[in-house]
Amino acid sequence: MTKYSLLDLVPVREGSSVGAALNEAADLAAHAEAHGFTRYWVAEHHGMPGIAGGATAVVLGHVGAATSSIRIGAGGIMLPNHAPLAIAEQFGTLDALYPGRIDLGLGRAPGSDQRVMRAMRRTLEANGPDAFPQDILELQSYFANDGQTGIEATPGAGAAIEMWVLGSSLYGAQLAAALGLPYAFASHFAPDALDQAAEIYRRHFRPSARLDKPYMAAGFNVFAADTDEEGQYLASSMEQSFVALRTGNPGRLPPPVRDYRAGLGAQGNAILDHVLACSGIGSARTVRTAIEAFVQRTGVDEVILTGATFDPEARKKSLAIAAEVMDARVPA
Repeated sequence: MTKYSLLDLVPVREGSSVGAALNEAADLAAHAEAHGFTRYWVAEHHGMPGIAGGATAVVLGHVGAATSSIRIGAGGIMLPNHAPLAIAEQFGTLDALYPGRIDLGLGRAPGSDQRVMRAMRRTLEANGPDAFPQDILELQSYFANDGQTGIEATPGAGAAIEMWVLGSSLYGAQLAAALGLPYAFASHFAPDALDQAAEIYRRHFRPSARLDKPYMAAGFNVFAADTDEEGQYLASSMEQSFVALRTGNPGRLPPPVRDYRAGLGAQGNAILDHVLACSGIGSARTVRTAIEAFVQRTGVDEVILTGATFDPEARKKSLAIAAEVMDARVPA
């Protein structure tokens, strides 16, 4: 049976606060754990007023204290922003606190823009995306404590971290295959290369000590409710956020709007048609049909569900419906 997990951007709602968003994240993770989700991931973003997951390891420490069994991790850490040793120490600490539960998904984007990358104290020339493969190998060396770096990461050495490569293009698929690591594709906002990336990853996969065969996850937006109309209403908060981001006006998560897309115009609707191509929005039946088609099309081993609603309780209900759909034996 296809596994299902949760990606949370820790949205900050209009009229709310970062503190409230972090508490809602912990509550959401506990809810996901109770409904059988395999893992809960936080994604690193910076300079965005509506996303509170920038200090990703700190957020995961907070979430870990609110849960007991669900895997928790980064989906992902943008490695060009950081020294690999610092990430080894952060996630080694998490593994010491919550042993056997920590995932570390690694991406090569800055999590915002080049201004953020420079502000993170990493030079674009020496430590940018081109150094990504070497940074992953260095990070693996710290966890393995194999002596290759000449430094013992404390915490970090010997930590049982499940490492992933993340991507939204063919590059990540090629790298994950070459390293024999699990691969997660960001189809929840960048769906274009999904099918080709999946084919490349599986065709070129090289077994490793970590993984003997390909294992792939992919992002999927879900807004489930009692009716299709209610699901579309809930989705309008994130739709507004996507349009605002793509038009250079990012902000906090706004309240939903009835029939939002009807008054949006051609440009806005084109943005949403593209970015939400991998989505299930509506009743349980509608969401089930969309997820089944997605799994049959991609053959993924795991679906990473995401999608922020303005009302935290509506989001919890949406995820509960999605869990019921997935537990109803959606075919792999």
